[in-house]
Amino acid sequence: MANKILVGAQWGDEGKGKITDLLARTADVIVRFGGGNNAGHTVIVGDQKFELHLIPSGILYAEKINIIGNGVVIDPAALVKEMQMLEERGISLDNFFISEIAHVIMPYHRLLDKLEEERKGEGKIGTTGKGIGPAYTDKVARRGIRLIDTLDKERFYRRLTDALEYQNLLLEKVYGVEPLKAEDIMEEYREYIDIIRKHVTDTTLLLDKARREGKEIFFEGAQGTLLDVDYGTYPYVTSSNPTAGGVCTGTGFGPAGIDGVIGVAKAYVTRVGEGPFPTELKNETGDYLREKGHEYGVTTGRPRRCGWFDIPIIKHAVRVNGLTELALTKLDVLTGMEELKVCVGYKYQGEYLSEFPLEQETLFNCEPVYETMAGWSEDISGYTEYEQLPQAARAYIEYIEKESGIPVKIIGTGPEREQIIIR
Repeated sequence: MANKILVGAQWGDEGKGKITDLLARTADVIVRFGGGNNAGHTVIVGDQKFELHLIPSGILYAEKINIIGNGVVIDPAALVKEMQMLEERGISLDNFFISEIAHVIMPYHRLLDKLEEERKGEGKIGTTGKGIGPAYTDKVARRGIRLIDTLDKERFYRRLTDALEYQNLLLEKVYGVEPLKAEDIMEEYREYIDIIRKHVTDTTLLLDKARREGKEIFFEGAQGTLLDVDYGTYPYVTSSNPTAGGVCTGTGFGPAGIDGVIGVAKAYVTRVGEGPFPTELKNETGDYLREKGHEYGVTTGRPRRCGWFDIPIIKHAVRVNGLTELALTKLDVLTGMEELKVCVGYKYQGEYLSEFPLEQETLFNCEPVYETMAGWSEDISGYTEYEQLPQAARAYIEYIEKESGIPVKIIGTGPEREQIIIR
């Protein structure tokens, strides 16, 4: 497989969990490089379903090395809960490592996240309330607390009291709530840190050693291109860079070592939360896609907004990530639809736009321009050969290839591990 990155090519929730599981089988090292427990991967193994929010999908393979990089913000409570869930189900954590310089989500981050969304009212962004944004804010403002700071009790207390001088001012003066006490946070986090401690290390050294030994490294993305803080539908985005460029800063792995970038896209489009969505279907077709595709967030349980496949989005993802191939998931969900539509561009104030606009006011007022294609009725679930697909399904895939300029090499034909076509 060589050293490859996998990223979401739309608004996240593209079905990356299944693809990461597939690719993790052939890699030696699997690395999570950004985001936090505001995202999730669902991996189905036989009759077991694993919902992972922080730990890389490679953890399901005992011989693989799994790393959480420094670009991830870590909620210790959520991480420990996930670790314990895996151990209770017989999954070893012996080869699981966490960057010592990853930043920690604190109770005030979660509280501030929720309070700020409440303050914004109808103008809210639609965050998960997990404290991700405030944690990244503190990181950039140089007042964050890193995992290595929590391993020494005196240092943790010192860094925490310094942080609370600022955080409590916000809580009291801006939001009108009670201040937090360092002692209470220390007591809550003590057990978490004791469990996590043995997994914390300088993960840049592990990655460099793996590279020098010729091991295959797989960088597992969370969220999606259009949630990137720079290249997404700002401000309706996450607080990190889930695009391919985030790998280098989020892991300490140099760009010269990357051999390819795989983009994951659904055969239609979904998003969770607020923000523009030109092809959204607020009708029976959207409801059909949601129910047939089980489109509810892994992390939040919120219903996903559903719409037709969007070519300008994919072209944008190819460009900013340097995608070399696509994995197209949930093709089976489209079975039974008489006709399909694909957005090829937008109309905006009488002008035709063939590229995805990054300015939100423009995007809010874009009208999609569609090409209509024939659907198919054959049940494709479980097909494992491209030639088995109906002609209409192949035409749909080949149209996406032509318009995006890159090959579709992986096709999902169902939720199970083996329901997949590799070309």
